[in-house]
Formats: sequence, structure tokens, C-alpha cells
Amino acid sequence: MKSMLVRVLFFILAATAVAQEQTIDLSGRWRLAMDRDNIGEPQKWFGETLPGSDMITLPGSMQAQGFGDAPGMNTSWIGQIKKKEWEKPQYAPYRTAENFKMPFWLQPDKYYKGVVWYQRTVEIPENWDGKFIELELERAHWQTTVWVDSSLVGSNTTLSVPHRYDLSRVLKPGRHLLTIRVDNRMVINIGQNSHSMSDHTQSNWNGLIGELKLIARAATRIEELQIYPDLAGRSIKVITRLAGPSGKTDGERLRFDLVFDGKAVAAETVSTRAIPDGGSETIIRINDPLKVWDEFHPNLYTLITRLESAAGVDEERTVFGLREITKAGNRILLNGRPVVMRGTLECCIFPLTGYPPTDVESWKRIIRICKAHGLNHIRFHSWCPPAAAFDAADELGFYYQVECSTWPNQGTSLGDGLPVDQWLYEEADAILRAYGNRPSFLLFAAGNEPGGKKGRDPYLGKWVSHYRSKDSRHLVTSSSGWPELPENDYQDFCRDARIQNWGAGLTSRINSRAPETVTDYSPIVAKYPNQPVITHELGQWCVYPNFKEMEKYTGVLKPRNFEVFMDFLKQKKMFDQADAFLMASGKLQVLCYKEEIESNLRTRGFGGFQLLDLHDFPGQGTALVGVLDPFWDSKPYVTPAEYHRFCAPIVPLARLPKRVFKSSDTLSAQLELSQFGPADLKNVTIDWSLKDKAGRAVKRGSLHKDLLPAGDLQGLGNVEVNLADLPAPAKYSLEVSVAGTDAVNDWDLWVYPETVPLQSDKVTVVDALDANALGVLAQGGKVLLAVKPAQVKTSVALGFSSIFWNTAWTDNQPPHTLGILCNPQHPALAAFPTEYHSNWQWAVPIQHAATLELDSLPQELKPIIQVVPDWFAPKKLALAFEAKVGGGSLLVCSVDLQTDLASRLEIRQLKSSLLAYMESAAFAPAVELSPEAINSLLK
Repeated sequence: MKSMLVRVLFFILAATAVAQEQTIDLSGRWRLAMDRDNIGEPQKWFGETLPGSDMITLPGSMQAQGFGDAPGMNTSWIGQIKKKEWEKPQYAPYRTAENFKMPFWLQPDKYYKGVVWYQRTVEIPENWDGKFIELELERAHWQTTVWVDSSLVGSNTTLSVPHRYDLSRVLKPGRHLLTIRVDNRMVINIGQNSHSMSDHTQSNWNGLIGELKLIARAATRIEELQIYPDLAGRSIKVITRLAGPSGKTDGERLRFDLVFDGKAVAAETVSTRAIPDGGSETIIRINDPLKVWDEFHPNLYTLITRLESAAGVDEERTVFGLREITKAGNRILLNGRPVVMRGTLECCIFPLTGYPPTDVESWKRIIRICKAHGLNHIRFHSWCPPAAAFDAADELGFYYQVECSTWPNQGTSLGDGLPVDQWLYEEADAILRAYGNRPSFLLFAAGNEPGGKKGRDPYLGKWVSHYRSKDSRHLVTSSSGWPELPENDYQDFCRDARIQNWGAGLTSRINSRAPETVTDYSPIVAKYPNQPVITHELGQWCVYPNFKEMEKYTGVLKPRNFEVFMDFLKQKKMFDQADAFLMASGKLQVLCYKEEIESNLRTRGFGGFQLLDLHDFPGQGTALVGVLDPFWDSKPYVTPAEYHRFCAPIVPLARLPKRVFKSSDTLSAQLELSQFGPADLKNVTIDWSLKDKAGRAVKRGSLHKDLLPAGDLQGLGNVEVNLADLPAPAKYSLEVSVAGTDAVNDWDLWVYPETVPLQSDKVTVVDALDANALGVLAQGGKVLLAVKPAQVKTSVALGFSSIFWNTAWTDNQPPHTLGILCNPQHPALAAFPTEYHSNWQWAVPIQHAATLELDSLPQELKPIIQVVPDWFAPKKLALAFEAKVGGGSLLVCSVDLQTDLASRLEIRQLKSSLLAYMESAAFAPAVELSPEAINSLLK
């Protein structure tokens, strides 16, 4: 057995200096020429100073530096446009050259799609003679072609990894002209909505970002190095491929050193052998205690590989983690322990630059924000991030799903013989070669939601099988969303694993059923006993625009969409309510996400979820689906700590068959713990309390568990509470915490009296403003017009949930509303405990109601219960308002106050509260309306 050379640290550092690569930084001023007619190649622009050239600073994009055209109606965007929506009359003022505003995504100040040439001179030093010289362009958008002087070097079409060019043949010591042609058109049709390209998200920029440099190394060099950890064998397998004059791998010339935390690791070479493709395979056993890598222990090793040859010394430093991702049945295992993927999407949304950051600190900020919200995972939707993103995740302990940079749909497809078929293999190979060693890179997908009815599934089945056999360091799936293939390591789909699916509208669980916290997705798990299931794009719950956010857009992309929405709101004379709409809809949004996430966490054996999204998606119509804005800043209605209560490694859960009780009921809850923390919990006390509105515990208790192993959903026990002695009506909160941890969670519930008055001698209740009702009003009486929802004249589909994605991009999919807005101190709601926003006690009333459209009524009329409207079509909406009519006092309510009140406790309580208010002297409407105005709201 040949011992690996394990040197003391100072020797390693000294040897490193000898082999350190030499570089020439190419950042700075470059000449630029736009080639609008694509004539540069036939006219040989590469052989001389670019004609009519300007100057630009690289790295950067041309658009960010003022090059390009003002966007307008003739702009040839990359990205789907809903033509039918764009042609609606309300957008006519924004389809002009003078006032062009794109309402469906962020708008760049300048736009250009085509060829741009970049050029500069370089001086090659004498000591580079005979060396391998490589040009590195860290990230280009999109196709690059390189010339040195008049010699063509080559072309590259990857979107995911650095473009590298071997310039050894053409770069000799002296002065040279370096010319780079960049084409940001759809060179290969990978799908117009792919986030690697689309104007919906990052913008279709043209330029070069990140590292721009020339690198000189020994002519015989390490071409590729891949590390495969083997925890059971306490070893790593190192695959090394060399390049250069020798033409083959010579394992005797390779030396390996392993370093952890700046210190040499005791290790030894077990075996070395040549492998068929010209490389070598070396097994290195680690004799020191293993330091594994995961979200709780981001331990990183460095393998220093030195190649000594007649051409000199070449060295690679490869950072990696000792980790293995596998699956057992429907569980994802990391280092042999079950893990739940708690993820969000990143869709290449960077409004200041229009392209992703290439510095580590920017990515660390994003990851820390995700972790503060309890997440451990990002899915990169149809794109792959730069090296800095992997650096940050490796260091902080964070997981990635990487996708080849394609959404092959809307005009292209897979498996049908199109160029994208071959490109997808080339892109996957490039990604694995560049980032395969990264411990954060756990999951790998071909792309997003692929098209192709005939060849797609066979094509992707072969693709998955190929990469499963090629690289064991990742779990591989066909694509996000679909298809569900037997070859997939895991299934990433949305079907039935959400509280509302696309197209479900008002028939979804959240919009058609009474609230509960019992439902889970066990039937789905049972269908896939040998494949973990991750929910695709969970959530998509919207919030009203935060117009105060607009001042942040100081870079290349501007919120012209928000300007349009602001105009719409001002036209309806409701701009003074913008902040209230944001806050009320935001509270509802969080409520929706909480139930989404908890439904997943309370499903035993579920693989996890990928939110759409923790932060806003500014494209595809403007999807304000995040509790964070596009800058990853919190919105004002929820803090990371509040979100972390229901989304974290360890989360208490309660199964409540209902949230609304009568005083005679007994609250019964089955408590559980989603326990995916760093270690088993031993001798654990679980505290629970029922708290009133002021946060005082009115009931409390505790449970005990000797052991709560990590990696599973653990039962904690049952809680039963007699509610008879509690004040009612009142809102309460069941809170559960785990002693010795930061795990705490809570669930709002309501207790109503056993009986409530539903009739009044002072109030006449009618369902139509008929002669009898008008007579009562004429005599100065009080009338409750309890309108049947079916009789309301409205085009607005009311739902308890907030808007799903947005109405512009979903063909006006219902609901069209964002919850209620009210004054909780209004006397009409005194016996119906509420906040200013929707909570679960509003679900049943809203499910049996319709929106009253009040735009035609006087502006001074203020609803008692207002409905937050769609930002695309703002209207003054209400479920209840009051007015002076014919000398009397009228309250109009469009909740069904008549049907099945014995089982609809919330509606019964609301009706009783309204009647009590109407009986009092406080009921004195100020705004006068005619009977005709009231009837104009009805069919």
C-alpha cells in the first residue's frame, strides 16, 4: 500500500506558491460595437479595430451602461406575452411610444437583442511562452465566439458555466487583438420563458460578467478532477484527467494532500488505476475522524492535487464535503439520515443589474435570509447559478436543486429531434464538470415543465438513466413539474399536494371547505413507495403591490408595472388605501402559506416542498407571491421569526378537525413534531397553552417524551380542553413549544356562545328591497338587507384565499380577491371577534357570499366589511355597508345570513353581531342613498 504524501502545512503552502497559476485580469475598458444587421463576421470585424466603436466597462452588461433602445411596442422580447390581455382597453395608454409601460414584468431602460462585439488588446509576457493559456469568461449571455487577431478560436453556447477557450496556439508573447462576439438572441430554442434567458425575470442582457481573465498554466496540466465521497469506506474516489503534450494520464506524477480547517489530514492512497476514458482513479482513505457536511455541519475539506511533469508543476485546489445523498423508499437520505427539503425558487430575479451576482457575499445574504425563514433549499428554476452561489451554500450549509437552463415549452419541446435535445446533454455535462464536487449540489433536473407529446418521456427517461449512472453524487429527476417517470430518483410535481392546484379556482380545499389542520398527503406518498415526492411550486399566493418598494429600483430594471397598477388604483380614488390593502392581503398570504407548509410537514414520508415563492416573481403578469420583495427584503406584515415558527427543521404541529367551536365543545388536538433537526431529542417536555387575545394563558399543560428521534414525523400525544368556562365569543390561540429548542408554533381558533340572538324586534330582515322594506325605511325604521349571494350583480369571483399567481396570466382564474379589510373596533363587529384582515373564521362566511361592487356609489361611503381587490382591476368591494335610505337606516350584507346557520357557526355569529349593532344607537348611517342605487347592485 502506497502512503499518500501528507505534508505539514507550511510545506503545502510553500509548494503551492511554486505551482500558482499566472493570470491577466481583463476587467476594465473594452471597445463595443452593436451589430444590428449581423454583418460583422462576413465583414471580418475581428481583424481590425471595431468600426464606429464605443467604450464599455466589463464585467457588466451593455444595457446597464446605456446601450440599446428604449423599449416599445415593436420590441422583440424573449418571453411569452398574453396578447389577449395586453390588448385590453385599460392598457391602451401604456401602448404608446411616449408612455410605454409593460405591465407584465419589470421594464429595462434600454433593450437590445442581437449581436454585440467586444474588443481590447492584450500583452502576453515572455515567461508565458510554451504554457497553456486559457481565456475564462465566467458568465456570458449568450453565445460567445472568440478571435485572437484574425484567427478564429471557437464558439460556446453554455448558459450555466464559464466559457473557456484554449488560446495557447494563437497567443504568443507580445501584443494581440482579442475580439469577442456575444449573441443574446435565442441561439437554440430552449423555451422563451426559460429564466436563463427570459425578459420575465433577469432580462435578456448582453455582456460578460464575473471573472474575465487569461490564465497561464503548465502545458501538461490537470484538465478535470472529480471527487466521490464514500462514507462507509471512510474514503474518497478521485477521478483525474490530464491534458497536454504527454497525451495520457501518468498517475505516478500526481500527488494528493488533504486539508481540513487549515490542517493536514491523516490519509493514505489505497489504490490508483487507469480508467477507460484516459483518466485515472485514485482511492484515498481518511484516517482522521470524518467530518460530514450537511445543513447543520457545513464541514469543508480541500484536496490539493499536484501534477509534476517536464512542462512544470500544475496544481488544483478542490473544495468538497464528505456527504452522500441517497434514497430509501420514499425518503431522501443525506449521510444516511432522512431529510425534508424545505425550499423556495430562485428565478434569476436581480432588478438592479438584470443578471445574477458573481460575488459570494451577495449569495450568503440570500441564503441567510432563507435560513432565517426556516428553509434549507433553493431550486434554481430553469437556470444554474454561478460559482459564487455554490461557494456560499457550501460554506453555510444549504442545499440546491440545479436545472439545466431550459424551460422547453411554449414553442419548443423535448424528444422531437430539435437542437435542444443535444444541447441539453451538453449543458448537463458542463454543469456536472463545473459544479459536481459541490456538496450543496444535491438535486439535478433537466429543466422545468417540458413540452413534447411524443418523444418527451422516452427522451427524458434515457436522460435521467444516463446521468444517474454517470454521477452518483446527486439525485436526478426528469424535470420540475412533470413528467413522472419510473426512472426518476424523486418526483417533483404539484398534483394534489397543494391546498389549491392550478385551475381549481373556488373548488379547492381552501376555498370550498371549512378550515381544519388534519389533511395531509399520505395517499400521494403511498402511490410512490420507492420515490420521494417533492411538491412543485407550492403556494403562489399573492399580495397587493407595495408601492413604497418602487424607490428601490435604482438599477437597470424599473417597476413600470407598478406605475400602471398605481394609476389603476388612483383612477378608482382608492390610493389612500394602498398600504391597508398590502397589510390585509399580506396577513392572508401568510395564513395560506402556513397551511400549505404544515400540510406537507404533517405528511409522514414526504420529501419536501419548493415554494413559489419566498420572494416575489416580477414576471408572467407580475406575480406578487412572496413575503419578501424581489430584493429579498421583508415586507412589513411578517418577520422571519414569525415565518420560522411554521417552517423550520423542527416544527410542532397540531391536527385540529375544526377551528370554530361552541362553548359546549371540547377542543381536541393531536400534537406532532416534524423533527428534522441536527440530533435526536431526549427527555423532552412539550408545553401547550391556550391563549387569549392578550396573550394570557387561560389553559395550559405539558406532555413528556423520552426520545424524539431526528428524521421523522413524531407523535407527541393528544390535548383535550373543555371550553365551557371560557369567555365567548372570543379568539384563542393554541400554542405548542418544545423545551430546550426554539420550536414553537400556534393555531388560531374561535369559541362562540352556545346560543345567540338571531332576531330583533327593532330590525326588519329582508332579502330584497321590496315594498315592505321600503315602507319600514320610510317610517324611519331599521332594515337588514341580507342579500342572497346569487342575487348580487358582480363580475368579481370572491374566494377566501388570496389570488393564485395573478389573474392576468391565468385567464382570470378565480378568486379575484385578496381577503377582507375592516376596522375590528367597528361596533358592527363587536360580537364577531376579528382582526383587520382575513383569518380562518372568515372562511365559511366568504365561501357563502358575493362581492358587492360599490364603484357607482358616493365615494364617502365606507364599507363595514371591505374586500381587497385585484390590482389589475381595482374596485370598491364590500360584504357589508350601511346607508340612510328613505328616512330609515339600512345595512346591506352579501353573506348568506339565512341558510344552515346551525352548522355555520361563523355566519350565525356574524349575523348576531350585525343585529346587535343595528339595535343600538351607534347604528346611524351618514351617507344617504336612493333605493335605486341599492338595487343597482343586484340582479
